[in-house]
This record gives sequence, C-alpha cells and structure tokens, in this order.
Amino acid sequence: MSCLRSIDLFRGWPAPELVPVDSFKEAAVQALSDITVSNDGFGYGPDEGYMPLREKIARWLTQFYNLREAITSNRICITGGASQNLSRILEVFSDPLQTKMIWLAEPTYHLVFQIFEDAGFYGRMKAIPEDEFGMDVCALERVLAELPSADDNVGSDDGRTRKPCKSPRKIYQHMIYCVPSFSNPSGTTMTISRRESLVRIARKLDALIICDDVYDFLAFSETAGSSKPVGAPLPRLVDIDRHLDGGPLDSFGNVVSNGSFSKLLAPGCRVGWAEATESFVYALSQAGQTKSGGAPSHLMSTFVNELLKSNSLQQHISTKLVPRGRQRFSCMISSIRERLVPLGVTFMPDPERTDLVGGYYVWLKLPITLHADRVCQEALERQNLLLGNGSLFAVPGRDSSGVDLHRSLRLCFMWEDEEHLVEGVSRLAIVIENLLTS
Repeated sequence: MSCLRSIDLFRGWPAPELVPVDSFKEAAVQALSDITVSNDGFGYGPDEGYMPLREKIARWLTQFYNLREAITSNRICITGGASQNLSRILEVFSDPLQTKMIWLAEPTYHLVFQIFEDAGFYGRMKAIPEDEFGMDVCALERVLAELPSADDNVGSDDGRTRKPCKSPRKIYQHMIYCVPSFSNPSGTTMTISRRESLVRIARKLDALIICDDVYDFLAFSETAGSSKPVGAPLPRLVDIDRHLDGGPLDSFGNVVSNGSFSKLLAPGCRVGWAEATESFVYALSQAGQTKSGGAPSHLMSTFVNELLKSNSLQQHISTKLVPRGRQRFSCMISSIRERLVPLGVTFMPDPERTDLVGGYYVWLKLPITLHADRVCQEALERQNLLLGNGSLFAVPGRDSSGVDLHRSLRLCFMWEDEEHLVEGVSRLAIVIENLLTS
C-alpha cells in the first residue's frame, strides 16, 4: 500500500465542512425549548409525519419548482430518507407474485439492488441503457413490446398467498427506478421529452416510476465564478404526471418523488419526504412499520422544520452548498481536461455540451485498452486513491443493457476539498499513463 495520504473519490457524502453544524444546533435548541414542539417530537407522531414540516416542504417545493399549482401538505409524507422510503414503497405497492418486473437505467445507483432483492425481486431487475440525455425511453419501449403477454415469473405462486389489493393500497404491475436529475452515478439529466414519454409508458404499463430526486437543488452554472445564471430546474416526473394529458389515470398516479436531506444537510439526518397523489401518500403512510413504530425520524423532523422556518436551510443551499459544489465541480473538470483527456479519457456531464450540470458525480470512460478493475486496483495499491468502479453500477443479472461499464469510473467531487480533487485526478493520470505504457 502506498504511503501517500488517502484520497477518496468514491464516497458520495457531503464533506464535513459542508454540514451546517451551527444551524443544526440552533434548530435543535429552538425545537427543544418549545414544549409544544418537543412534546410532539418525543412522541410517535402522526402516520404521515410532522405536519409543520410537511407544510413547509410543500411551500418550499412549490416555490423552488415554480409550480403553477401549489403542492399541498396532503401530497407530502415524511420519510426516513430515500433508501428507507424505497423499501417502504415496495412493501406497500409491490408484490413479487403480482409485480412483473423492475426496470432500471444502467448505470444506476448500486445500493438499490439489494433493496429490490430484499423485497423479493431477485433476478427480476432489467437494465435499460442510459445516454447523455438520461434513460433511453425508446429502448424501454422496444423491450416492453417484446415481452410476452404473461410472465412466467408472475402468477405461479406455488401455493403462496398474494398480497391483498385492499383499500387504501394498490399493487403496480411494474416498477421503474431512476434518478432523473444529475444522476448517480453518471451525472446526466433526463430531458423533458423523455420524462413525458416515460410517464406515458408508465400509464400504459400500470407501472410506478420511483424517482430519486435527491440532487435537484444542486444545479451549477458552467464554471466557478461564472455570471451565467443557473437555469430553472426541469419539471419532475411527479409534476408531469400531475398535468400531462389531463392528469393521472387513477387516484394513485404513476410517479412518486423520493426526496432526502442527506445530500443537502447530512446523511445522519435521516429525514426525507415522498411526494405523490393524496391517495398514494395516505397509503404509503399506512405501512405496518409506520403504524407500529410511528412517523420516521420524528424528533429530527422538528429540527429540520426549524431550519426551513428560519430560512437557514435555503440559505445554506444557495450561499454555501451550491457555490462550493460549483467550485469543486469546476476544479475537477479542469483537472480532467488537463490530465486525463490527453490520455484518451472522456467524461460526462461536460459543461461545454450541456448547461445541465450539478449533483455529486462525474462519469469517466477509460481508453479502450484499459479495464476499470485494473485501474481501481492500481490506484488503491500504488496511489492510495479510492475510485468508483463502473461495474458496481451494472444491474445484476445476465441481461445487459449494452452499456459497457467495464471501462467506466465514477468520481465524487463533494467529499474531498479542491486541493485533493486536483491531486486525486493527477494520481489517476499517473495510473492510467503507466498502464497505457506498460
């Protein structure tokens, strides 16, 4: 192992200096000093979560997305973060004996695979290729057209009992998982036309689109210090489902937006939200774990509510998180252009090709003669450099989307500071150059 200081370009966390510790302290004191708030916070809480936070999130999202129709609190359910809520969504709205398939963009966030497997969908995840414009919706349509009318994996229950589809629940026939904006791992953003097409497909398929909308607030302009304004955020799929072609086909709709404060405040916060139709949100809140254990992260929800109430969260995002993220992204891109592009490396998102940059990640494609396994091994052993191996983000199973991930790397720019981002890219350049000339 190299004696060099470790540089971690794999960890997808906000750096400690990006966590608003002082604001958290003030919010906690405010919440705990008000006996009406603290008494509520120390209890189990209502099934849908802390009402003041639901109301503030609804107003915050309405303003941020500049929506023509305001979001109401009845469309918001408090969660324990995007991952916890994904598991809860599957508990309530899917059944391995009735839900036919899970469709995922490839590459995709690698830690969701076990969540789907734990819910009974081992071997039932199918990859759809992703390009620089997001999930290839046309490819999804082609695959769906080739599916048999009856799926051998569904309906043969071997004596097992299907979940009852009783009120207030619904069991969807398919699930589609995606990260539409600044995707993990590729950093790409799905275009509006593809978002609309995906909603139409979901309606035709009786599918639920589960959107991890966790990076939407982290949009950057082209370069650090640029006067070029950050564009208005694209409409979420849940917004499109609300109005497209007259609105949802039933009271549950076909999209749920999974939000989280993990990338905005701190992963340990464990507070998030789901947004969907009122029927969907109510059904989600009636999950057995919530009925028994109470609203997720209820006490912490009172703290986050104070952050929104005082405008501390909004200021943290606009004055610290986005500017610092923009600087780090620009720093990494500049280093990649200088050190890696001359070696035959390509990357996305490229701010010279799109204004839609943001989030946490840059996605690299290695020269054709190199393999990500070897690059990651050499980087760790010789340069003490941790990288995201592209193979991690391949959907499990034999059916490939056709995307070659063995030559890909994910780099995170939100954990290390700018100096170490430059040093990390330089170390990666040394590894690649050595392998190309060996």
